[in-house]
Amino acid sequence: MNPDSDNPLLQPWTAPFGLPPFERVRAAHFAPAFDIALAQHRAEIDRISRAPEAPGFENTIAAFDRSGRLLTRIEQLFFNLAASETSPELQAVEREVTPRLAAHHNAILQNAELFARVDDLHQRRDGLRLNPEQLRLLERLHLDFVLAGAKLPAAARARLGEIVERLAQLHTRFSQNVLAEESGWCLWLTDERDIAGLPESARSAAKAAAVERREPEAWAITLSRSMIMPFLAASERRDLRQKAFEAWVGRGEHDGEHDNRPLAREILALRTEQAKLNGYRSFADFALVDRMAGSPQAVADLLRKVWEPAKAKAAEERAALQAFAVTQGGPAEIQPWDWRYYAERVRKLRYDIDDDEVKPYFPLDRMVEAAFDCAHRLFGISFVRRPDLRAYHPDVAVYEVRRDERVIGVFLHDNFARPTKRGGAWMRASPASARPSSGCRFQAWGWEEEPSISRQVSRI
Repeated sequence: MNPDSDNPLLQPWTAPFGLPPFERVRAAHFAPAFDIALAQHRAEIDRISRAPEAPGFENTIAAFDRSGRLLTRIEQLFFNLAASETSPELQAVEREVTPRLAAHHNAILQNAELFARVDDLHQRRDGLRLNPEQLRLLERLHLDFVLAGAKLPAAARARLGEIVERLAQLHTRFSQNVLAEESGWCLWLTDERDIAGLPESARSAAKAAAVERREPEAWAITLSRSMIMPFLAASERRDLRQKAFEAWVGRGEHDGEHDNRPLAREILALRTEQAKLNGYRSFADFALVDRMAGSPQAVADLLRKVWEPAKAKAAEERAALQAFAVTQGGPAEIQPWDWRYYAERVRKLRYDIDDDEVKPYFPLDRMVEAAFDCAHRLFGISFVRRPDLRAYHPDVAVYEVRRDERVIGVFLHDNFARPTKRGGAWMRASPASARPSSGCRFQAWGWEEEPSISRQVSRI
């Protein structure tokens, strides 16, 4: 019997719309699945790069776009779970496989035979009569190869490969360290004095967090943004606000196994070297080469336009908050952990608005409906809830995405914090290049009725 026959990652995904078999996937499935998918992708790339025919869009660019479908499918599921429903076992796989994936993708982008074909097409692109999507894909791929060092001498390419692989390791450790500190830290509140000032919604959330941690007689404040911010705005205990604030801003800045400070220094040094090997003055120049801003100077100019007025407004607000704090018997000089508390007091005084009284008018379900309505008005798409479809966690809602009654995708809406999920929005370096790429807190799954170039274009 084939030992991989029971691996759900290597079998056809027969759930509606090609959704992964979330309930069957285990961390142990990923390493052997990646072994097979990586070998399969290498074979596909070899066939493209060594094709006897002269390079053309179909046998080079489109073929490259079609390659690695199994690997892409497994990668998308793996990194979605690593960010949204991780575990110690999955994190161990992540530490092992991330540098391998980085090395694999970088080896493709430094494949001299493949780049020669892409470069030949790029030089002749004006005479190829490509449609706009095809031209954009060709230009995008060519830039990816160049930024990975395809035009550099062999020694520089080899060093870039080492840097990309090491950056993948460092980025993985960095994000895992932050999650470990977020999920491991807790401020315990044990009596009514500790929860003074907290509205009912914040008390309920803190009680739920304590129950989850098997301390039902207490309240727990975690480093989830949805919990820490209301606590800083409402708690009358200045000493507890200070503890919470310092824990929040100090994630990854403590001696020990989760200390991100040495990782950050090494990441910065490697990014600088990576940029200079590619001929750029700084990593900012390198990262912005294909971004809208275009240059660090353009970014700095924009920030300056905002920064000076923002500083002036912040100073004005700080003076007002300081004066108000003194009238309330507060400190002679407010600290960062006081800001949200006194800002909330001033807001209530000026506008007589209580968040807990307003919240019933903005329940989550209605806010989701409003967001979907905006998407429908702007883009002509609609969302239909599918409660019969399971995702990777009970909190996740599954929706069909439709246009003109035709299903064009599946949207997984994951709205709640939990210890196994990274918080907020984030930036993640892709395994292929270790250059910044955007992340988000939802996952969309789609399927293809026929080969298309949308998969590569969607990376832009």
